[in-house]
Amino acid sequence: MGNTAHRGGQVRGPWHVAVLMGGWSAERPVSLMSGEGVAKALEGRGHKVTRIDMDRDIPMKIAEARPDIVFNALHGVPGEDGTVQGLMDLMGVKYTHSGLATSVIAIDKQLTKQALVPHGIPMPGGQVVESAALFERDPLPRPYVVKPVNEGSSVGVAIVTEQGNYGSPIGRDVEGPWQHFTELLAEPYIRGRELTTAVLGEEALLVTELRPKSGFYDFDSKYTDGLTEHICPADIPDDIAEQCKAIALRAHQLLGCKGTSRSDFRWDDTQGVEGLFLLEVNTQPGMTPLSLVPEQAAKLGIDYAELVERIVEEAL
Repeated sequence: MGNTAHRGGQVRGPWHVAVLMGGWSAERPVSLMSGEGVAKALEGRGHKVTRIDMDRDIPMKIAEARPDIVFNALHGVPGEDGTVQGLMDLMGVKYTHSGLATSVIAIDKQLTKQALVPHGIPMPGGQVVESAALFERDPLPRPYVVKPVNEGSSVGVAIVTEQGNYGSPIGRDVEGPWQHFTELLAEPYIRGRELTTAVLGEEALLVTELRPKSGFYDFDSKYTDGLTEHICPADIPDDIAEQCKAIALRAHQLLGCKGTSRSDFRWDDTQGVEGLFLLEVNTQPGMTPLSLVPEQAAKLGIDYAELVERIVEEAL
């Protein structure tokens, strides 16, 4: 697209990178933070950057910018679900992170299970239910979790407990994801600890344990400084850490992820390795100052700017 020289299909720097951010998903503010961080890092390394706030004119904006590559810093729909990926494929534009098919599958928690469980990846059971059915009866024995089938960042997750404050059955007038989504994924609640592992290229990085100061690791806990303690590397047995990394890398490969991904786990520490379950794979992990991928990379001596460059290089 741009005028940068090519050598054997690889673009020699400095590059012209269009950073695509914002959009209209629930995760817009986080995407803007990620995108600005990426843009400043690339500028600091001498690259030309065009910032693009995602709107309906996106094809025209990308065509006018004529970048060597688009850094996809969008989170949620339509930046993470294959929509933007398909658009850029049609335009013949190179872009970072996973492609169309991978994005379609990974954002849908039920499709992810269908892709991974037959290969031996341990994931919780569960079923997709009509939200209205929750007002008649519980789909699973309590405690269980309900969440949107295809939102990220713990948007709309509710834990329905024995003594649940949602009522029994769930009250129609009670605030919860059932008021905002027609379908929800219901899964058994796995007690225990929240773990996450980033993959960069073909390498699983580290395991981080996330300890929310109160409640559980929801959207606010993820993106509000001080609400969650990150223990990196996690204080867990070696066999659990190795298993997290092995599962994260295998899931990344099976789904066909590119650049970087992040796998989220629950671990029931009374059950050993048998208590470890993959919850989901994020194909567009956050790149904010509180985000987990930059944190794990930094612990391994990869600073933020180098991380961003490596993601771009792999895509080029």
